[in-house]
Amino acid sequence: MTNATITGWGKALPPSVLTNSDLEKIMDTSDEWITSRSGIKERRISHVETSDMATIAGFRALAAAGLEPSDIDLIIVATCSPDTLIPSAAAYVQAKLGATNAAAVDLNAACSGFIYSLVFGANMIRGGTNRRVLVIGAEKLHSYIDFTDRSTSVLFGDGAGAVVLEPTEGDEGLLSSELGMDGESAEFLCIPGFGTVGDRVPDLPSEVGVQMDGQEVFRRAVTMMGDSSVRVVEEAGLDFEDVDILIPHQANQRIIDATARRIKLASDQVFMNIHAYGNTSAATIPIALTEALEQGRIRPGANIVFAAFGGGLSW
Repeated sequence: MTNATITGWGKALPPSVLTNSDLEKIMDTSDEWITSRSGIKERRISHVETSDMATIAGFRALAAAGLEPSDIDLIIVATCSPDTLIPSAAAYVQAKLGATNAAAVDLNAACSGFIYSLVFGANMIRGGTNRRVLVIGAEKLHSYIDFTDRSTSVLFGDGAGAVVLEPTEGDEGLLSSELGMDGESAEFLCIPGFGTVGDRVPDLPSEVGVQMDGQEVFRRAVTMMGDSSVRVVEEAGLDFEDVDILIPHQANQRIIDATARRIKLASDQVFMNIHAYGNTSAATIPIALTEALEQGRIRPGANIVFAAFGGGLSW
């Protein structure tokens, strides 16, 4: 049976770095306070739009796969921070890539967006609708940050990562998946004042800023990321001894550590780069995957678990 497998990968990270020491100069915080609560030391700030970062990551993923933009027939951009609501960021990416044969669409599942897009893209290949799918996670989150709120402003950064999906008849590829949503708890992580529920022209940034109940999100993230990881490993017919690496959403080091403990993985089986980039929402997993490959942490035939939790509340 036809499956879908990752054949290319790439990332795009802005050169501008915002460190914890920089944040100390504009708000009541400290490097020790931020690091002890999140594991974050610095994050990137983009001077270009979300679609620009997505396009660079897309070009690099195509190069890794040995493909041209014209080979792609579907582009999915996972983002909650598109350049514009209409058209989609994916429309800009399609044009900037020159991927004239590709349909293009945005998907917003916040921090879970890349995994949602990966599953959707894989199923389009499995169903025979598409042959080659470019899946991109890209965010310019500093646009939504209220830098007077130290509880959220220290957490987020900008960046993009991408993968190419192609069909395979072998044993490799997407073995199992679980997507979920707890919409009744959506208010625990939101950006109010943006969309039809807000004013037509809200005052920025306080009325269009990330608002989060950190304790509730932490508790649910640990539970759902851990439980869903157990279920997909079992569904794939594997044991956790068969898992080579967990690449989790990079939201908070304590969440990652707690998730690893919940599914009994050693620290060397978990990839983390949150210290360098903070939470880039839908971009965290493809960036981390690319860096894990660059560092030789992933070999052919490796069993990889992706896990994420984010706004919605999605997992």
